[in-house]
Amino acid sequence: MQLHKIALSETRSFSSFFLDYISQKDSLKRFYHRFPLIQNFKDQITEKASSFPQNNRKLLSKVLKRQYEGLKISEQVSANLQSLNEVKTFTVTTGHQLNVFTGPLYFIYKIVTVINTCKALKKHYPEFNFIPVYWMASEDHDYDEIKSFRLRGKKYSWETNQTGAVGRFDPNTLSTLADELPGDVSVFKNAYAKSNTLAAATRAYVNELFGKEGLIVVDADDRDLKSLFTSVIHDDLFQHLPKKLVEDRNKELEKLGYHPQVFARDINFFYFDKGIRQRIEKTGNGFSVVDSPLRFSSQEIESLISTEPEKFSPNVILRPLYQEMILPNLAYTGGPAEVVYWLQLKGVFDYFNTPFPILMPRNFAAIMDRPAWKKFEKIGLELKELFEEKNDLFNHWIAKNSKANLSLGNELKEARLIFNRAKDQAAQIDPTLYQHADAVTKRMIHALETMEHKMRRAEKRKQEDKLRQVEALKDFLFPNGSPQERTDNFLNFYQEDPQFIQKLITFFDPLDFKFNVLTPDE
Repeated sequence: MQLHKIALSETRSFSSFFLDYISQKDSLKRFYHRFPLIQNFKDQITEKASSFPQNNRKLLSKVLKRQYEGLKISEQVSANLQSLNEVKTFTVTTGHQLNVFTGPLYFIYKIVTVINTCKALKKHYPEFNFIPVYWMASEDHDYDEIKSFRLRGKKYSWETNQTGAVGRFDPNTLSTLADELPGDVSVFKNAYAKSNTLAAATRAYVNELFGKEGLIVVDADDRDLKSLFTSVIHDDLFQHLPKKLVEDRNKELEKLGYHPQVFARDINFFYFDKGIRQRIEKTGNGFSVVDSPLRFSSQEIESLISTEPEKFSPNVILRPLYQEMILPNLAYTGGPAEVVYWLQLKGVFDYFNTPFPILMPRNFAAIMDRPAWKKFEKIGLELKELFEEKNDLFNHWIAKNSKANLSLGNELKEARLIFNRAKDQAAQIDPTLYQHADAVTKRMIHALETMEHKMRRAEKRKQEDKLRQVEALKDFLFPNGSPQERTDNFLNFYQEDPQFIQKLITFFDPLDFKFNVLTPDE
């Protein structure tokens, strides 16, 4: 493979909010703690070490060992599970939904980013241990977002009538879906067939794919882990301060011209039980669960917090805080939308005296297979041009490759000068003629623009074969108009090259915030 890099700003794919963050714009610096530079991790390590309780480490290690029971693990995973008890061990985390068969490529890119970040940190700070973590969004209840994936141009979907948190779904019928897929998918078929929950199945195949890199998979849907979060649950249900803290940040961001991504509620927890994950709302006499008959007095809800904390599931506002309270975590790796919404949350972390993690953008990439690369070499475009809208890309290619002059720019300029002089001359004779002359000018300019447009269309017809190749390449990198990394499954490449993931680990630099394009060797 060969690696090519493009500035993120040249891809036209990212918001100004995100681009301003990675360019370290001064006005955004108060919304985060430390920027992801290797030298900034020194103070992050010191701060986390002094604030993370040893009892939390012991509990986390106990829970994870229980979650990994019955799973064949590598020496690296075993060592990391044990290392979590040590004060010099820290994590770098990414989170993602439990998309079936891993979902889109960027799930893999997220995990590669945390693995490589830990490698870079170990090289720079050898006296400490760094563990890559995948935080499963097992409590998420949005089944529609996880049920489909795209392999070799075809969309596959998992149909089930199960409700509630997807991590608790029975995944058995997914092994039947695996039988419909092309190529070797045994790692998934085995995981889905042998696991009782989608969360357990996801841990199994992620462990199979990344276990040799020491990746630890965390399922926070756990009573013991939730017990570390009871003070936050109580505060949110009774004081509602997170809402004010987030709203204050949102107002500051809006004054700077940015659009907030997430919005807090008075209560930022769901009631969470078998088959149900619904919002909790304050009522006059206590609390209710939306779209259910469940009602609780204030005394009953307080008792529930202390005796059954696992029945409270944080939403997008408080899930990040939950993560940072149960992990000895230094950095969170996310996509552009995730990084942006975390910037809205620093006030919440400050209020609960929890260190705000370093926000690491994940690696961004596109993969060209050999047929796509051959097309690219033939059509004579720059890689950054492939990120243009399709019609702009066609026009760009025609302008660069046509032997004919397809522009009437000079003629239009001359025509405007001529007609402007004529309008002035006519107005001097009779002012009422100016409006007529102006209408004639617009018609003639429009006629020239129409002629130019028809010349380009005629040239496009002459270059139809070449433009089909341009379109095929564009569609390969942007299937259905969306980036490849957000659409295609990694099996498109992994089945052809079992070293695909290892090559990503080799080529991606987690601290170089550019867009990666991987192409075949010459």
